[in-house]
Amino acid sequence: MKRDGEPTGATPDSACKEDSQYIYWWVGLIILITFITYGPTLHNGFIWDDFQDVVDNQLLRTNGGLRDLWTAHWQDVPLPYYPLTFSTFWVEYHAWGLQPLGYHMVNVLLHVANAILVGILLTRLSVPGAWLAALIFAVHPVQVESVAWIAERKNVLSGCLFFLAFLAYLKFLAPAARRWWFYGAALALYLLALLAKTAVVPLPAVLLVVLWWKREKIRREDLVPLAPFFLVGATMGIVTMHFQAALSNTQAPEWHLSIIQRVLLAGRALWFYAGKIIWPHPVMIVYPQWQIDPSMWWQYLYPACALGVILALWLNRAKLGKGPLAAVLCFAVMLGPVLGFLSVGFAESFVMDHWQYLASIGLIALVSACATQLIREKSLGLFAAAIVVAVLCTWSWRHCEAFRSQETLYSEEVTLNPGSWSGHYNLGNAYLRARRLQDAIDQYEQTLQIRPDYEEAEGNLGYALLQSGNVTGAIAHLKHAVEIDPRLAEGCFNLGAALLQSGQIQEATEHLRKAVHLKPEFTEARYMLAAALAKQGHLDEAISQMEKAVQLRPDSDQFRQTLENMRQFRAHSVAR
Repeated sequence: MKRDGEPTGATPDSACKEDSQYIYWWVGLIILITFITYGPTLHNGFIWDDFQDVVDNQLLRTNGGLRDLWTAHWQDVPLPYYPLTFSTFWVEYHAWGLQPLGYHMVNVLLHVANAILVGILLTRLSVPGAWLAALIFAVHPVQVESVAWIAERKNVLSGCLFFLAFLAYLKFLAPAARRWWFYGAALALYLLALLAKTAVVPLPAVLLVVLWWKREKIRREDLVPLAPFFLVGATMGIVTMHFQAALSNTQAPEWHLSIIQRVLLAGRALWFYAGKIIWPHPVMIVYPQWQIDPSMWWQYLYPACALGVILALWLNRAKLGKGPLAAVLCFAVMLGPVLGFLSVGFAESFVMDHWQYLASIGLIALVSACATQLIREKSLGLFAAAIVVAVLCTWSWRHCEAFRSQETLYSEEVTLNPGSWSGHYNLGNAYLRARRLQDAIDQYEQTLQIRPDYEEAEGNLGYALLQSGNVTGAIAHLKHAVEIDPRLAEGCFNLGAALLQSGQIQEATEHLRKAVHLKPEFTEARYMLAAALAKQGHLDEAISQMEKAVQLRPDSDQFRQTLENMRQFRAHSVAR
């Protein structure tokens, strides 16, 4: 007999009981297959945002940096406010430095834990095929980004805390002597999850959907305990939006979509994500950018059909049960923050695989439950499940290989999505870092063909040309980059360096001064400015710039030696 307040609403069916009997087998299977699937990631290096978040993140280097990660005294650092995630990076940096193996291993372990928690949670909710869903979640190709990409630690970490908070809240709903202790634990875990990544904001809404599913109706006493969850989630959401606006180009078109465009985008994104759950091939790190055009009638079919599915499930809930509708609603609610109603970084694509890391569970659970119920023959069901899992493992394993390095990642991106300006640009950066200058130049030129007037591509193209000895071409592109964005400190610096190399010392000095003004801690710009000033005979100012450069980089022998040479030269000049 169901106890009053019990959220699961009914005794688990035979499928769930059978799953529970073999829980240790399922856990062992998930651990084994997940490590086999994600084995290639353990040999991978740093990619994309890994450099910003880990490799070049100076806040990881000192004890004070850990404090600053939490107190937000780092507005000049281009990082979102996910202090718990960056704190894990801080701990790891002090444990094994910049060895990528450790970071990758932690990501895989967190993903394994998440898959096990999915199995426990779905079993707790009496979902048929709970552990099959957990296994599919573990090896599904759309999860590869979140596991193989170190910077997406925020996904797997927030996901782990999300599941723990969910389970703690279910414990609170079940009458027990320490039920309010579980409530406090759930709220604390939810806050920690938000501090890892605010994508978990919809948790209280998902809990409401589950309560509606398992009970006849939502009661007032169901809403009151969730009020603090909604308040905390809204607060952290506002904080994240503030940081997102500060870090993003708010003049970009994706920040100015109309309401109609956002509705059309949301409908299309829902179907895209659902399609990738059903048929995840091919998957890519950046999908082609859609044109959201309200004048095209067929684009209205996406939101209309999505609403039609929800309406059909609602009207047939007496026949089908409320489970299918609850699964679809959980899927949609968890995707809410990335459907287009908020601007969360759509410059490259409106959809990304890692954005549905948690949302995918709704549809995966629904498909697994339906398959478990429909395939009554046990041997046939096991065979079909084995085939599906094997295919998913193979696709995920291959996708993991793409994350081996910057070059392999972006080479695959431009192969699958030739129109990706970010793919060509980032591949150009990878080639530039490897000193493959002509390959880098070719990629930057392709970037500008797709996205003309992209100031960073213009600037990097100019820098690559300068390194290859084409000073005239470098100056032309660097001037264009500075014209597009006069606040580009690196562009001003590179232009100054090119002008200095071509003998245009006075003009070079002007751009180097501007670079230092835009970025006072830019030590290379101060060094170059000091050289330009010295060439013009302004030794006092040159020495002043070098002194500031040495203060910023006291570990640089080159800076200290240059400063000493300038002081000696001035002394000899005075003596003469």
